[in-house]
Amino acid sequence: MMLPHGYEGQGPEHSSARIERFLQLCADNNIQCVQPTTGAQIFHLLRRQMIRQFRKPLVIFTPKSLLRNKEATSPLEDLANGTFQTVIGETDSAIDPAGVTRLIVCSGKVYYDLVNARKEAGRSDIAILRIEQLYPFGHKAFEAEFSKYPNVKEVVWAQDEPQNQGPWFYIQHHLYEHMTEGQKLGYAGRPASASPAVGYLAKHVEQQRALLDAAMAAKFKGFTLSK
Repeated sequence: MMLPHGYEGQGPEHSSARIERFLQLCADNNIQCVQPTTGAQIFHLLRRQMIRQFRKPLVIFTPKSLLRNKEATSPLEDLANGTFQTVIGETDSAIDPAGVTRLIVCSGKVYYDLVNARKEAGRSDIAILRIEQLYPFGHKAFEAEFSKYPNVKEVVWAQDEPQNQGPWFYIQHHLYEHMTEGQKLGYAGRPASASPAVGYLAKHVEQQRALLDAAMAAKFKGFTLSK
């Protein structure tokens, strides 16, 4: 099942596929919830679903704006030789893992907004990880990427959705499990809301800027969880 999901300044019915509701149904490896961010990821995800020796329902959240986002395209090499990745690590070779003190974890199209915001801010102490498969959570893949950054002090989960929606309440305990003593976990996203989206472009842009600023801010604002 492919469901449109992406915060692009439109009304509530256009923005949210209610990720949080699907994640509440997840248990005992009963279904798969995936939010791919590249063409190759979608290709290998569908291919994996067809050639597996077992059948599990697959729910794919697909941001419409990525259809026309050139940054989301994939080279033929990735299509021919790649595989589906449950977690995608930092792709910018200019980011030195030893110098990273903040790790931003996200899922979906907000990744591209975060990359551009990091570039604008000139931050080289921030690495960005993408969770492509929300459930079942790829613990081994996440641990492999997380362990590359020995000096991380802060972990931030960034999402487009309001705080009471999206993956936040589902994902936080998975992130906390992999953190080490002294590290802090924070949230960057829209405040809790009764509606999935504001449906007013100017307000949407204001909220989007605020969540990017929160992800890049020198100090945490709002909720934090220390280990």
